[in-house]
Amino acid sequence: MPVLLRRKGRLTRSPYPSLQKQEGQALPCTPKVRWMLERRNSERRPFRKARRALERIEVLGAKVDLVRPEEVMHHVELAVDAAKPYLVANHNLHSLYLLRRTPQLAAFFDDADLIEVDSTPVITFTRALGLQSRPFHRCTYLDWRDHFWSVANRKAWRVYYLGGAPGVAQAAADQLNLSYPEAQIRVRDGYFDASPGSAENSEILADIAAFAPHILFVGMGMPRQEEWIVNNRSDLPPCAVFSVGAAFDYEAGVQKAAPRWMGRAGFEWLYRLVHDPVRLWRRYCVEPWFMIIPALRDIRRAYSAGRLLKSPAGRPSSRSDRANAISQTSPVQGRLNLTEDGAQPAPAAELEKALITERPQSRFVDRQKA
Repeated sequence: MPVLLRRKGRLTRSPYPSLQKQEGQALPCTPKVRWMLERRNSERRPFRKARRALERIEVLGAKVDLVRPEEVMHHVELAVDAAKPYLVANHNLHSLYLLRRTPQLAAFFDDADLIEVDSTPVITFTRALGLQSRPFHRCTYLDWRDHFWSVANRKAWRVYYLGGAPGVAQAAADQLNLSYPEAQIRVRDGYFDASPGSAENSEILADIAAFAPHILFVGMGMPRQEEWIVNNRSDLPPCAVFSVGAAFDYEAGVQKAAPRWMGRAGFEWLYRLVHDPVRLWRRYCVEPWFMIIPALRDIRRAYSAGRLLKSPAGRPSSRSDRANAISQTSPVQGRLNLTEDGAQPAPAAELEKALITERPQSRFVDRQKA
């Protein structure tokens, strides 16, 4: 008998096979189960399902993608369904600092299919430069973890986590399996000889290959996790690879995550600094000063282009205005006329259907190159 949840006067069927109970048994009613079922039936925010030309920008000497958490999960699902390798990276001020000092880190980001922006200050700075960033473009594991594990549970994904202290990753996996029993999780701590060709590293690669994960999380801290991915990616099975830092430390409760409102407000760094000052004081109090020169370069370019402290010009104010903007945009200028496979531009009516975002966009002109 399927598990049913009463929601606003109607019964909702559970999408999770493991929650099916025999007749006469009590229905699962834990807060996490209720939340999962409610989430599956709640109205979702619309989002774009296709990559676009203005999505990738350059700021502080590095390229990043302006994507929302929902878009990240959408592209990862497509890659997993197609059994294609997919690499998701993320930039924050710490990685931007290390980028100029670690050659392999640069190679990692060059190879990434998607580069999230894990920094509200960086998002704020790009807005000051007149680029098309928004607060919802801040994107990191803590922003999409509930969505990810819901999908992993529903699709019974195999998830391999490499990193963390001995016992921590397993504790996190045990906690996650209570809420997401259909997700298959295997873990290995990050205390091993990660040099290429070492016996321990070869053993881990063999274990990953035998498990054949859909998702590989590597959480060994920057830049070690990125260097490991660069050195070993050719030996990994086709899967989506994420560099996630202390993700499983949060899941195990070893580290306490800042409230998400602090992340959106740009004060997550302060929360982390207060809770771990010895380890993080240099990252948050010293390293940002090394970003002054790249920031001045960006400011000079934005000023020369006439977009400093200005929002992108010509932003349509309504959906009909956006439709007109699309129909009046040439294939050369058209932001949505660029297709992934190089096909001919779609008609304006179809492009309007693809424009599924609740917030108005720009006139589809590359403001960065203006």
